[in-house]
Amino acid sequence: MPELPEVETTRRGLEPHVVGRRITAVEVREPRLRWPVPADLSAALAGRRIDSLGRRAKYLLFATGDGTLLLHLGMSGSLRYLPGFEPPQAHDHVDICLEGGARLRLNDPRRFGSLHFARVAAEHPLLCDLGPEPLEPGFTADYLWRTARGRRVAIKQHLMNGRVVVGVGNIYASEALFRAGIRPTRPAGRIARARFPRLVDAVREVLAEAIGHGGTTLRNFVGGDGRPGYFRQELSVYERDGEPCKRCGTAIRRTVLGQRATYHCPRCQR
Repeated sequence: MPELPEVETTRRGLEPHVVGRRITAVEVREPRLRWPVPADLSAALAGRRIDSLGRRAKYLLFATGDGTLLLHLGMSGSLRYLPGFEPPQAHDHVDICLEGGARLRLNDPRRFGSLHFARVAAEHPLLCDLGPEPLEPGFTADYLWRTARGRRVAIKQHLMNGRVVVGVGNIYASEALFRAGIRPTRPAGRIARARFPRLVDAVREVLAEAIGHGGTTLRNFVGGDGRPGYFRQELSVYERDGEPCKRCGTAIRRTVLGQRATYHCPRCQR
């Protein structure tokens, strides 16, 4: 599923093409996404100018003055910029039409994406209870240690809890824990305070590097320009079960934690 680096890559790719342009219509070919696309979405957005394109967690935020379009790519979605009309293909469910004939096209094979219109984005139920952004100052070692105190949940699940910190999904939680040398199944509350600075640094490093590589393409993801991400070549543990650890040579192990595939090196991670 597109995680923070993939969404940020999409945002950066689309920003120069959409900011300052007006939305002329929203064409919905398949309204049955994770939540039904609002029937009045086109009427609410038509004629509005896109003032900025931001991101909160895994949501793209198209600010339009007194309202914001929230767009989530779901588990398999991508949002591409098309300079002109192209016939829609399979799973091309929604087009956001812009002045001049360009459009943004949402392709979502599994239909777990969503679109919402909010007068105040920060107050929307999907955003109002989220934790800090991992690449911003509020995400510190002391903060993460405090949220983990007394918690029996595995540290990987703790990192993937959007109320603790947003956007750290399965791939990047696995990779950050490898860099920090922490076993993903270790209870969050049993990790020494001295280990949290390295963990926070590892989360930041992995996410920043992934953004620099255009995200990670495992199956469906492409950025706003239609290109795949290339961080997959840099992965140390994710989907490398049975392969030798790049650090010590021990075979990487795959387990299931919280119904998600989890990968770690049994020697390097304690």
